Amino acid sequence: MKRSRIIPALLLYNRGLVKSVKFKDYKYVGDPINAVKIFNEKEVDEIMILDIGATKEGRAPDIKQITEITSEAFMPLAYGGGITTLEQIKSLFFNGVEKVVLNNVVHNNPALVSEVASRFGSQSVVISIDVKKVLFKGYEVFINNGKSKTGLSPDEFAKKAEQLGAGEILLNSIERDGTYKGYDLELISLVSNTVNIPVVAVGGAATPEDFSKAINAGASAAAAGSMFVFQRPHNAVLISYTNNLK
Repeated sequence: MKRSRIIPALLLYNRGLVKSVKFKDYKYVGDPINAVKIFNEKEVDEIMILDIGATKEGRAPDIKQITEITSEAFMPLAYGGGITTLEQIKSLFFNGVEKVVLNNVVHNNPALVSEVASRFGSQSVVISIDVKKVLFKGYEVFINNGKSKTGLSPDEFAKKAEQLGAGEILLNSIERDGTYKGYDLELISLVSNTVNIPVVAVGGAATPEDFSKAINAGASAAAAGSMFVFQRPHNAVLISYTNNLK
């Protein structure tokens, strides 16, 4: 039986690593190169680097910085943030990125997803779905770093992403982000039961038991940020990692 993947998800902002709570209240964590070197030593399964400032600032991916990061990474690396064109994606793959994580562009230019999947394979395309619970409506997908409603439910949007050619879903609960309250298992189950592609759960992990709960709810992999960069209870910065499922 194949072991489930456990993935550090790191946020870039102004070239440094940060961690958020509910997509706000950013706290500086450190230098991304140093973090990647530590995760190398801990033999992580793979890593995600998400530049949360790029789309907000209308900025393309910082290829120079990304290349510096991939040159130090001994594990597969997925990158997201500011991606709007096929040329940018080609450059990312050429410079060591194995998967691109797409969010806003899926809504603005869905044909790009199909083109990337056709040229490079579905396994190289991850669609990030950021979700909140909305009063009287249930779950809804948000874009623009959780600021803008789309009117779409996560299950219908995940199905659309699969039809466009995506090979994986990164499913993020905005309300659980950085809270250590555990994953939203209902949300994971909803989306996992809708699509036939892997779902990576993120948002709320505090313990290895949370990873197991996410997998049991239907996720193919579990990602975490705060759990791997902070030492509780005081949230001192400490890079750690475990791939044990309890």
